[in-house]
Amino acid sequence: MPPLEDNPALPAPTRTQPLFSPGTSKDQALVIFVLGGPGAGKGTQCANLVRDFGFKHLSAGDLLREEQDRPGSEFGEMIKSYIKEGQIVPMEVTIQLLENAMNAEITKSQNRKFLIDGFPRKMDQALKFEEVVVPSKFTLFLDCDEQTMHERLLDRGKTSGRADDNEESIKKRFRTFVEQSRPVVEHFEKEDRVVKVDATTSKEEVYRRVQEQFEKEGILQQATT
Repeated sequence: MPPLEDNPALPAPTRTQPLFSPGTSKDQALVIFVLGGPGAGKGTQCANLVRDFGFKHLSAGDLLREEQDRPGSEFGEMIKSYIKEGQIVPMEVTIQLLENAMNAEITKSQNRKFLIDGFPRKMDQALKFEEVVVPSKFTLFLDCDEQTMHERLLDRGKTSGRADDNEESIKKRFRTFVEQSRPVVEHFEKEDRVVKVDATTSKEEVYRRVQEQFEKEGILQQATT
């Protein structure tokens, strides 16, 4: 497999300023990162916010899985091996897929409100995305203990068909989250850009708390204008 930087098909953006400024007007984009360990309920809560408040949900994981299965993709096998090992795909690939998806949504529907879940998973991803795409409004962190997430994932694995919903991959994903993704949350916390919600209760109760926290941030009013 050639090094990513040697493959010109998907170069990392090289800009001196972000593509968008924060907001929902022309040349702007409103981005909220949604982070939490595997099985914390990111997809479920994003679906609620999409339904009620008009966000576009972009799952970094889903975009990568779609790319790995896309006929003719030059990065399909590389992405597949990273996901299977519970490792983080090189940021150049993920950032470009996210940017492409954002531009496609804006062109199609003029919607400039995005929930990006499962990203950024490392500090370099966070810094690079905000440098070349758009600074995020804040990060929604779904805080959940490992035992609860483990039980949810094993249960999901019975029907999901996902290659990483198995015992070995789950353990690797937990390790990766603790070692590489928690520091991202801590970084944004220092900037007072984290909304933390206890995600160990029922999905209905978690969503009620998410709504409360978004309201405090003024985000619901902005998202429904």
